[in-house]
Amino acid sequence: MGDSTAVIQVAGLAKRYRKTTAVKDVSFTVEKGQILGLIGPDGAGKTSVIQCLSGVLSANQGTLSIAGIDCLAAPEKIKGLIGYMPQGLGLNLYNSLSVDENIQFFRELRAIPEEQYQRNRERLLEMTRLKPFLDRPAEKLSGGMRQKLALICTLLHLPDVLLLDEPTTGVDPISRRDFWEIIHDIVSERQVTVLLSTAYLDEAERCDSIVMMHAGEVIAAGTPQELAAELDDRVLQVSATGPEPVLASIREWQGLQSLDQVGERCRILCLPPAAGTKPSEAFTDYMSSRQVSAQALDLQPARPSLEDVFVAHMTASREDASAEETPRAVAASNRHKNIPERESAVTTRGISCHFGDFKAVDRVDLAIDSGEIFGLLGPNGAGKTTLIKMLCGLQRITSGTARVLGCDVLTGKKALRHRIGYMSQKFSLYRDLSARENMALYGGLFGLANRELEGRIGELIGQFQLDKFSQRRVGSLPLGMRQRVALACALLHQPQLLFLDEPTSGVDPIARRQFWRAIHELTQRQGVTVIVSTHYMDEAEHCHRLGFMREGRMVVADTPAALKAEAVTRDGGLIAVMTEQFAQAFRLLKPVFSEAIYYGRRIQWQSRNMDSDRREVEKILSGHGIEANVEELPLSVEEAFVNFIEHDSRRARVNGETG
Repeated sequence: MGDSTAVIQVAGLAKRYRKTTAVKDVSFTVEKGQILGLIGPDGAGKTSVIQCLSGVLSANQGTLSIAGIDCLAAPEKIKGLIGYMPQGLGLNLYNSLSVDENIQFFRELRAIPEEQYQRNRERLLEMTRLKPFLDRPAEKLSGGMRQKLALICTLLHLPDVLLLDEPTTGVDPISRRDFWEIIHDIVSERQVTVLLSTAYLDEAERCDSIVMMHAGEVIAAGTPQELAAELDDRVLQVSATGPEPVLASIREWQGLQSLDQVGERCRILCLPPAAGTKPSEAFTDYMSSRQVSAQALDLQPARPSLEDVFVAHMTASREDASAEETPRAVAASNRHKNIPERESAVTTRGISCHFGDFKAVDRVDLAIDSGEIFGLLGPNGAGKTTLIKMLCGLQRITSGTARVLGCDVLTGKKALRHRIGYMSQKFSLYRDLSARENMALYGGLFGLANRELEGRIGELIGQFQLDKFSQRRVGSLPLGMRQRVALACALLHQPQLLFLDEPTSGVDPIARRQFWRAIHELTQRQGVTVIVSTHYMDEAEHCHRLGFMREGRMVVADTPAALKAEAVTRDGGLIAVMTEQFAQAFRLLKPVFSEAIYYGRRIQWQSRNMDSDRREVEKILSGHGIEANVEELPLSVEEAFVNFIEHDSRRARVNGETG
């Protein structure tokens, strides 16, 4: 059955659910000790592939094998070889059991001998740092802790093959880093073979090879380096003050394939150039013809990312790229003229929320300006969702004061309700109703009269380009389109403040870009204030300011640039080591540089002594015959976030606080 050296082999796999084809002609192999990532948004077919391999699902056609065993003909024979972790935060756990009881249950389920069990248990508890929480019920663990416990239960019998279905979705960046370090350690120590799925494209860089999927089909496959190399010289970055006129010109360029705006920075994906031409030169010539100089643009080549690769395959021509156009603007609302212009949209003083002895939100002070996009970032259980619900009037405030759009949240809930919009983590739509019927229902709940409601529905259907989908049942729409419908519902009553709780989880990169363009339209043209929580660190760059939360407290709030600069001032820049032998290099460098982590195919850490660290790295690696490139990289929001959260955690331990 195919390549005899591969541990996992999939050939011509197809899976259909009645009239829906979930997987179509998917083929790939995974070698021993490799990590292969199935990459794609929700609905791409990733889960169906993994469930067919694990014996949970049958297939309509194709062949699948693990270690030479036919997964379709003999699914029971593979169960002792694999560890399978289903999608969902700790979905394989029992909520009423404690951490220790869940581990015991899986020991008995797998009939693991006592000596092996104790050895594996201690090692896995040490790696996941869950030992202090053995008595805690699974239902009271944060999302990141649940996933670590689920991983312990999956790894307890030390399987040869791991099948992990979106193991880090909804998990904060620090827990994601812990998770990946565990996976890399196990692969390095025991040559475990790993197949995992993820919607996070930055995680794909941590895999040996990847298979990109969309709508059940493979759109690209190879190593991260090979796929990114396909776009060499085709990705440009432009920074310009007052970017709107510049953006208008860029969108008309015939060499443009895709455009992503983040603040005053624009990331440009160019169409494949004609022979003998460079996209950067063609772009510069074009902009010069539009009276925009290269100096004014601050044009720089950019390193292609896997998001660029995905977008390139989904927008293979300028005609395809037209689907990315900015949602059409509508006239600014006059509905809330009575709100004082100079008053902050949100002001809190010492706001707290306690559930018994547990402090979900602890003495948070906030001031958010009108028209601002404010991002809330924090580990699972940091209090982000609770804070949003408190500001909406959906959650009782234990102490402190909060004013939202001039209303006291405690006494003015009724007036506030008609001025704010709320889009929850789980899209709160009725799947059996059409998009238009959902909007009509929401409009009725907000008391919009028939003529006004029909006018607003028409405006929003046009603004979010829902014309072709308005009569379709929401349950049959792609996730990105459902997201647009949910946003339209939240905007029907023309709110001045919009709360978005993890709004883009599982959505493909093109839909995410469209979503953020819509948000920028709302803030720039209509003055809407937006408060958003997200686990996508690259999305944080869209925000004017960010608030980092930990254990209910607001650790810091500032602009993305200021937060990155402060993290560099405190702990130095980012040193990155890139080598073909990165696993061996990591084992050599980790004892010397304790902060070193894997990030894709590179090893990185913050360094206060860049030059001396560089010399030490070169000395260690050259002494073992390993060639490597060592360079300094700019800090991302993710690195800044981890820096602040870890510093606050150390401060809490020194002061004897929880955490």
